[in-house]
Amino acid sequence: MEKIIGFLTPALVYAFIFVLNATLPGRWVTGYVNRKDTGEKLRYRLNGLPVLFTVVLTWVLLCATGILPWDWFYRYRWYGLSGAAVLGLIFSFAIVLPYPPVKKSFLADFFLGRLDNPQRWGGRIDGKMWLYLVGAVMLELNVLSFTSHHIILYGDQASPGIYLVAALLSFFVIDYLFFEEVHLYTYDFLAEKVGFKLGWGCIAFYPYFYSIPLWWAVDLPDPHTPGYLLVICGAIFLAGWSLSRGANLQKYYFKKDPKRDFLGIVPETITDGNRTLLVNGFWKWSRHINYLGEILMAAGIVMSAGHPLIPWPWLYPIYYIALLTTRQLDDDKRCAVKYGTLWEQYVKKVPYRIVPFVY
Repeated sequence: MEKIIGFLTPALVYAFIFVLNATLPGRWVTGYVNRKDTGEKLRYRLNGLPVLFTVVLTWVLLCATGILPWDWFYRYRWYGLSGAAVLGLIFSFAIVLPYPPVKKSFLADFFLGRLDNPQRWGGRIDGKMWLYLVGAVMLELNVLSFTSHHIILYGDQASPGIYLVAALLSFFVIDYLFFEEVHLYTYDFLAEKVGFKLGWGCIAFYPYFYSIPLWWAVDLPDPHTPGYLLVICGAIFLAGWSLSRGANLQKYYFKKDPKRDFLGIVPETITDGNRTLLVNGFWKWSRHINYLGEILMAAGIVMSAGHPLIPWPWLYPIYYIALLTTRQLDDDKRCAVKYGTLWEQYVKKVPYRIVPFVY
């Protein structure tokens, strides 16, 4: 019976998140993407942090009262992953099949999606925001439960590195939900549709794969990583976060108000009279400096666990390298079409794609 409940756990959690997302107080914001039928900016209702804290508090209460073991999500992680994978597959078919084809191939439509920005109830529930929300909240539950398993096993001998990994991943989740509005101005909302890639990715891949540094380390004893190395790992993460968050915020404020400075950086641009591109601050170092930041964050998390010879956790930053390199190529093609000769000027002014002076 517990295995069946473990399999159904993601569906129960995601249904709870849906209800909270629809009912908890939130703030309405205007996004950057236009509606295709009217040309108006899409509206979004954001309440990610209240949803996260409500779910986590509910988990704490269930565990504290003995209804649920503290390490439930770890004990039944394979069943939970299986349940999330099936649910993600069902969601992908449901969000693709009813709508007109976009590509010539059904497989391409199924993988990439047919709808740009599915919304219900005038934006009260947004498909993309809900997907990222369920992925982030489920990831946090996995982080807390996996860490609890390590504490149950080792008690006072628990690894400081595991605590650091849990803290960094939790910071990653809270930071994302704190800056929900900023992400409405990123590639995902501008260019991606909702299909298997985004749907299954957020429902199954995101919450279980991103927890892989803990997945493979919480059963292991403290490797006694020197404190200074843990500080270095944390510093690598924070350096990556500074690049990623700083770049995204600079572009966000620029799109909201092209004359507004960010951290004392006055916007410098190139323009063709109709379109304008930002070319200073974070964005003078590479055309996708935020991607470098995300890769560094992933590397810092993996190294913090203190088991560098275990290969599986390294799939996390390797995945980021593969994903973001591919995305950079797609985004550059899209921008070349959108901006024309202005993009050629930009490429000459900012020649590096992701890593300054390297790539």
